[in-house]
Amino acid sequence: MKAIQANITTLAVDAIVNAANSSLLGGGGVDGAIHRAAGQDLVSECRLLGGCKTGEAKITKGYRLPAKHIIHTVGPVWRGGNNGESELLANCYANSMKLVREHGLTSVAFPSISTGIYGYPIEKAAQVAVTTVKRFLAESGAAVDVTFCCFSQPDLEVYQALLD
Repeated sequence: MKAIQANITTLAVDAIVNAANSSLLGGGGVDGAIHRAAGQDLVSECRLLGGCKTGEAKITKGYRLPAKHIIHTVGPVWRGGNNGESELLANCYANSMKLVREHGLTSVAFPSISTGIYGYPIEKAAQVAVTTVKRFLAESGAAVDVTFCCFSQPDLEVYQALLD
């Protein structure tokens, strides 16, 4: 596992993870950037998926992205930390990793789910992300190259501290 600072839409991996909204039809932040880069065909496929509940994950083709697939997951909105947010966020990472394994993928890049407009504190979110993915890899024995793709230098530093 590693952390980098990059635009997730530029990564040539088997799958990138989209911090989607429940409609899966695009939005702001990472979600909007992925939809713009992938093109209209992504919206057409997403319309067939019937949305996605918080903590769940669904997979589509990558279309115009260098990534072969997009795994869409809906993170929780931060409401103070006592409303199941950490469990829901952990489910985002675990369910995304299950799709990676089920589809025989060997590389995946995650954004920092729920830390943008959903307001999840980066330190808490990164801890959930790293812990959940480490546990999944240890328990499944899956050989997957996992990248945490950070938008900002401060976020990158939080992830790097957890990975060192």
